[in-house]
Amino acid sequence: MKILVPVKRVIDYNVKVRVKADQTGVETANVKMSMNPFDEIAIEEAVKLREAGVATEIVAVSIGMTQCQETLRTALAMGADRAILVETAAEIQPLAVAKLLKAIVDKEAPQLVILGKQAIDDDSNQTGQMLAALLNWPQATFASKVTIANNEAEVMREIDGGMETVAIKLPAIITTDLRLNTPRYATLPNIMKAKKKPLDVMTPDALGVDVTPRLKTLKVVEPAKRKGGVMVADVAALIDKLKNEAKVI
Repeated sequence: MKILVPVKRVIDYNVKVRVKADQTGVETANVKMSMNPFDEIAIEEAVKLREAGVATEIVAVSIGMTQCQETLRTALAMGADRAILVETAAEIQPLAVAKLLKAIVDKEAPQLVILGKQAIDDDSNQTGQMLAALLNWPQATFASKVTIANNEAEVMREIDGGMETVAIKLPAIITTDLRLNTPRYATLPNIMKAKKKPLDVMTPDALGVDVTPRLKTLKVVEPAKRKGGVMVADVAALIDKLKNEAKVI
């Protein structure tokens, strides 16, 4: 079974994001970039499935600038067998990503696509669902446990009311949640081996996909600074503030 794992290059989660002075976006110059954490979980799950004898090949895919090759090399060091970069300098929005991934799925014919439930830069949480709709494949989102057997995936997923277990036929789309696994660190020998693994580069035009943005960002601003907390003398004072200042009761 072939597994396709899309990965995204984002600002590292440890970096404090700064808004540009002209409010056109966030500052990325000289900022540490890394793989989206949810995508690391997706790679780890694919590797685990291969170690369990369920999968035979893992293909990592990224969409973006040339620097995304670094993210793909990380995926290869974590255990992916080969990688594909759809290289473009355009702003890529979720629908365009889903269309590009559909084109790659049509080309590669995987039996399973595992991707992070969302990227930490835009928090859209749309690509997996859009891809499932475009492919007309079953989907299981927010997966916290995945079991595959008899051409079927049993997925435990997190919902507002607790946990839910669904069974879906393959081929299918699965999006990963934080509690699915803990990604392994890439060892030095694997990092060296990753440099020799195949990495193909193609363009959106070669895949026949128009990636022109459909949405326009008007401006980006930092969230308002939170006010400091105050100590109240007693319950009566707390209730008074909730009624008259916060107006929540």
